[in-house]
Amino acid sequence: MNLTTLDYNIIIGFFLISLFIGLWASKSAGKDSTEFFLSGRNMPWWLLGVSMVATTFAADTPGLVTELVRKNGVSGNWVWWAMLLTGMLTVFFYARLWRKSGISTDLEFYELRYSGKTAGFLRGFRAIYLGVIFNIITMAGVCLAGAKIANILLGISQKEMLLYSSIIVVIYSSLGGLKGVLLTDFIQFIIAMIGSIWATIYIIDLPEINGLNNLLTHENVRSKLNMLPDFSDTESLITLFIIPFAVQWWSTWYPGAEPGGGGYIAQRMLAAKDEKNATWATLFFNFAHYALRPWPWIIVGLASLILFPSLESINTTFPNLSEKMQGHDVAYAAMMTYLPAGLLGIVLTSLIAAFMSTISTQLNWGSSYIVNDFYGRFINQGANEKQKVIVGRITTVLLMVCAAWFSFHLQSAKDVFDLLLQIGAGTGLLFILRWFWLRINPYSEIAAMGVSFIIATFFFINKKLESPLFEIAGYWELILGVTITTISWILVTILTKPSDVKTLNNFNDLVFEGKNKFENIGSKILGFLTGTIGVYSFLFATGNWIYGKTLLATGLSLLTLVCVFILYKIWNKIN
Repeated sequence: MNLTTLDYNIIIGFFLISLFIGLWASKSAGKDSTEFFLSGRNMPWWLLGVSMVATTFAADTPGLVTELVRKNGVSGNWVWWAMLLTGMLTVFFYARLWRKSGISTDLEFYELRYSGKTAGFLRGFRAIYLGVIFNIITMAGVCLAGAKIANILLGISQKEMLLYSSIIVVIYSSLGGLKGVLLTDFIQFIIAMIGSIWATIYIIDLPEINGLNNLLTHENVRSKLNMLPDFSDTESLITLFIIPFAVQWWSTWYPGAEPGGGGYIAQRMLAAKDEKNATWATLFFNFAHYALRPWPWIIVGLASLILFPSLESINTTFPNLSEKMQGHDVAYAAMMTYLPAGLLGIVLTSLIAAFMSTISTQLNWGSSYIVNDFYGRFINQGANEKQKVIVGRITTVLLMVCAAWFSFHLQSAKDVFDLLLQIGAGTGLLFILRWFWLRINPYSEIAAMGVSFIIATFFFINKKLESPLFEIAGYWELILGVTITTISWILVTILTKPSDVKTLNNFNDLVFEGKNKFENIGSKILGFLTGTIGVYSFLFATGNWIYGKTLLATGLSLLTLVCVFILYKIWNKIN
């Protein structure tokens, strides 16, 4: 691609704005660790909600959606659409509890909920497990996706891309803390939405596509349009629909869709002004993530089947792509090469913004674990706030270097998605129940974490062997992981003692304020169901309006309004 001066000016302008925000926010972020990691616990719901959405709009997300559409059609997206249930569970049952806890990271929960030295060990070990290992895997996937985009659109190597972008993102995230991340996320989200929608409109009008109607009726596309899987295709039905709804959403831990909340989602809930802002932020995130944003990526994915009908056609068009970087996920970046000057700059900036938003959040979140839950808890308990901020900034740099290195050992966005799902398989139910089932203890969590990681590592290595020990479908790997892990931690829970009564009573008094923890459970369940149906209705109403199915689109739009009305009527009871 030959970028024009206008394109470069747009990209450079964005970089300068990001750096300016980081420098401006550094004045308050350097005061103490609470400012650096939680922005003083005074953030409004709309800024936190947008930041959650911006973080999940990673550089690998459009590529992942494109790959799913090209391989399995629109219905292929059910592997992540099903996670809406996880998000809505957090909105109506857990968002207020997290904010009431008053902790600085979700890992502090362990010593709030559990007692004894084992609780401290769990907190420290989990800090390294999630803040370092899990976090590096997540960021590496994003780095790989960014490298593929840069290779196609800019013609630069993976090393060059990671060097340039890492310097910028490390500077503003290490200086500005969470406040700098939130403010840049807000700008990045606006640019990303404008870029993806505008690019989709332009691509539809390309002579090769010749309008939306021709796109939807093209022989390469017609079979890919169904929003529900083919119920006569058992393999497709199990993989795309039954497993996500029957098993995946409640049983797996995945960044941004943690059962019961966690990770950077919990970090933003903890940074909210109060419980209401935490709840509203999480509700907006789930609406925007699942209903507002997917269709531009889906349409581009469908259009790519016309311009690049096969993987070979992509590889032929872009011969400089190394074998490791080839795959259906690069089709999104390939489609962007058709954009004109100016618009290309905006879209490229939006993809850079998506990359930087996710990486900056992961860096800040991961370093918060290392500083608060490992360094400050075990290495230097007398550390002052300035020391914690310094360690946080050093950790930010080191995490980025490790993630960039590991990205050279991955191949596609779907590989990372599957690996993270498998690592978290079987742990989800524990995270849902630990607030309510008092028998769950640190040994339960250690068992779940250890067993799931061992199983995931075994399956991952087996796939990479030249002669695998055995070959089974991916969904069977997930089912086995969930089953073995769940049985393991439940047995451990039953065979070991719960935490001491004083700790459990203090926990209940803090997060449930001495009230019945199942108070208004009926209204919360109704809110969970109504919110889920409402978001799906909006998602599929949008799709049917695009498809020109007016009657069905109208019915789904009305159903969305009914769900909004019900939530409005019961909102006060829920909260």
